[in-house]
Amino acid sequence: MKTIVTFGEIMGRMASPENLRLRQTRNLEVTYAGAEASVAASICNFGGLARYVTALPKHVLAEATMDSVRALGIDTQYVLRTDKGRLGLYFLETGANQRPSNVIYDREDSAIAITQADKYNWDAIFAGAQWLHLSGITPALSKNAAEATLMAAQKAKQAGAMVSIDLNFRGKLWNWDETKKARTLAGEIMKGILPFVDVVIANEEDCSDVLGIKAGDTDVHSGSLDTSRYPDVARKVVAMFPNVSKVAITLRESYSASHNNWGAMLYDATAGNAVFAPLDADGNYQSYEIKNIVDRVGGGDAFAGGLIFALTTPELSDAQTALKFAVAASCLKHSIKGDFNYSTRAEVEALMGGSASGRVVR
Repeated sequence: MKTIVTFGEIMGRMASPENLRLRQTRNLEVTYAGAEASVAASICNFGGLARYVTALPKHVLAEATMDSVRALGIDTQYVLRTDKGRLGLYFLETGANQRPSNVIYDREDSAIAITQADKYNWDAIFAGAQWLHLSGITPALSKNAAEATLMAAQKAKQAGAMVSIDLNFRGKLWNWDETKKARTLAGEIMKGILPFVDVVIANEEDCSDVLGIKAGDTDVHSGSLDTSRYPDVARKVVAMFPNVSKVAITLRESYSASHNNWGAMLYDATAGNAVFAPLDADGNYQSYEIKNIVDRVGGGDAFAGGLIFALTTPELSDAQTALKFAVAASCLKHSIKGDFNYSTRAEVEALMGGSASGRVVR
């Protein structure tokens, strides 16, 4: 078993309790989170080896973020501690029914945003590593963070590792070049990184927002998706970046903040075909129906972590099984408060096998 590396920012997550609005509450629930840290958390909870790389200031709150990561067995030896920069924060208001959740970012001048790409010990970071996972969130923070993400991908490829990236378009963050709109800047930067990527992960909107590739006339805000359109989206991604061997797209049908249907597609460029999960008894796509969502933040990261773990685990690595594992993992995450998915491999495999009743395990 070789190490999977993730690189990106970890922050303080300041969440209003239950479904209170931020302006209502006088108490915030504090945890620590970030997309790439969440992927590493999933991998370790499934029994894999993960190494997390970021930049953090030298103070006790930064130590608290590391405590939350180390507690899961994640390797943090190459986390860079800086004399300048701050700990990024985000504030979460959890929606319910027809009121959507809302996120407020407070990440400007964070340690990772001001740290130059060549300050990380990339050669040591990728020693013995088989995979690097990145996201489109980190390069959205600053020019320095974008350059570091690109260098990480380049160094990983030089070391012989596979590279995956979740496009993760965040329109509120792509503002470090005032001469360009968020989608324009995101497209330019991500198109510079994608030539070094093997596996692209996206949600039903990202390919359109970042690459301008649309799923026909599908309206992602309508509550239902035309899933037949997404293999063509994946083929267009591969045509644009022939180095990409797999494209995974999560398919969220959002009926309300509390009720979503959830599934995904995985396109294999070598085989030239797409598979979907979950499937009904006849082998047809039938999404998980998730009602009474506890916390959907981190659901996409749980999918990415599940997919990477499965693709690097021989008995789970065929396309259909890997996708089933990833979708089941991310489905379970919707029942867990906080960004990290604390589901185990056994729990994910139980859901894959049809154990979806939620009965007490005694």
